[in-house]
Amino acid sequence: MTPVLYGIKNCDTVRKARRWLEEHDVEYRFHDFRTDGLDLQRLQAWADELGWEILLNRRGTTWRKLPEERRENVDQASAVELMHEQPSLIKRPVLDLGSQRLIGFDTARYAALLGG
Repeated sequence: MTPVLYGIKNCDTVRKARRWLEEHDVEYRFHDFRTDGLDLQRLQAWADELGWEILLNRRGTTWRKLPEERRENVDQASAVELMHEQPSLIKRPVLDLGSQRLIGFDTARYAALLGG
């Protein structure tokens, strides 16, 4: 399976991951949450596998701009709903290797799993 890198093209961390993949000649497909969308089933599977707490980006401006009542008492169901409504709430990038998914970009983890 060709790895799929999920993210938003103007995100700095996604750019770093894409640059690393290209510099190490790793063939991959890029999936932009904003232009390509993200189905709810995939998002739910990621939350089940990786943990919604890790997947939900609470550091970004999108999170801070949410009304306080939406940010309070977040559980998996409401977090998945929020991320589906506003994909910029998903921590980026998500690299799908088929058998494993990685959240965020770490050169050592990428090198260990993809070579380089």
